[in-house]
Formats: sequence, structure tokens, C-alpha cells
Amino acid sequence: MSIKAKVKKLIESKHMLSGITLASFLESTVVPIPLEALLVPLMQKRREKLWLIAFLTTLGCLFGALLGYTFGYFLFEMIRDLVMQYLTTEEQFKSFQEQMARDGFWFIFSTGVTPIPLQIAMLAAGVSGYSLGLFMLAVALGRIIRYFGIAVLVYYFGDKTEKLIKRYKWQAVALACVLVAMAWWLMLS
Repeated sequence: MSIKAKVKKLIESKHMLSGITLASFLESTVVPIPLEALLVPLMQKRREKLWLIAFLTTLGCLFGALLGYTFGYFLFEMIRDLVMQYLTTEEQFKSFQEQMARDGFWFIFSTGVTPIPLQIAMLAAGVSGYSLGLFMLAVALGRIIRYFGIAVLVYYFGDKTEKLIKRYKWQAVALACVLVAMAWWLMLS
């Protein structure tokens, strides 16, 4: 079955809301493929549930992020001695932890709004013992901007949204990267 056929089947399914929540959970944990290819057509066809779709997509991602953080935290604790013996030193690891404590929020946030895989931030935050509350806040803000931003586009541009995203994808990515970098710089100054 083709991807388009699977998307159409999900759109028409009575399990559409749980399906998109699960897809978001999987995308944030094990399938690092942007969810937008599914999300945009789904939102276009089911506009009556536009905001609920954006909310549940964000919620699925948050559950996935929590799992990824937990995995990074506990897996690292299990293999810490091996990592310290063969891959890094205590000083390097301490430096990494300090950098995450200082810049982690913006790093995590940026993975929520840019094409950088969220899995990298989840594992880094878990391994470094970064604040779970700040981690979840950064992920939530980044993904709310991303998923509700798509919902806003669908709300205003309807069926033209997919063409707009394809046409301006790289400009939007570049703008998001510049805005995140500027915000990060302003917070550090």
C-alpha cells in the first residue's frame, strides 16, 4: 500500500485521532521522519478537528520525548563505566554537562522547530541529567510552534498549504534557524 493510500485510510478512519497521536509518538522516538507529510493532508481534510489534531500531535511527541529522555538517562547510567573507560573522560563529560546546563534549553527548543532530529536532544538531555522540567518545556514550546504553526497555515490557506510548504520549505527552515539563533544569542548577552 502506498503512502498516499495509507494517509487516505487514516484520514477516513474512526481511529484518526489516536493514529496521529501514535504516529507523533513514533516520529519523536524511533522514526526520525518529519510528520508534516502526514499532518498537512490530514489537517486539510479534517479541518473540523484542526486544533485537536495539532494538540494530540504535540501530546504524542511529548510522551515520546519523555520516553527518549528516560532511555538516555537510564541507559547511560547502565553503561557509564564503559563510556568513561573507552569513549570520553570525566572532565569531558563534566564539560558536556555544563554546556547542556547552560545552553540545553535552546538546543532542545531548536530541535522542536527545525529539521534536527529530536532524538539527539532527548538522548543528550537524558545522558547529561538536564532538568526534566526544562526539557519538557523546551520540547513543548518547539513542537507547539511547529504543529500549531501548520494548523494556522491550514486554517488560513486551506488546500494551498501543501504547495506553500513545498515552495517555501527551505526559506522557512532558514528563518527558523536564524530566529532561534538570535533568541539564543539575546538570552546569552
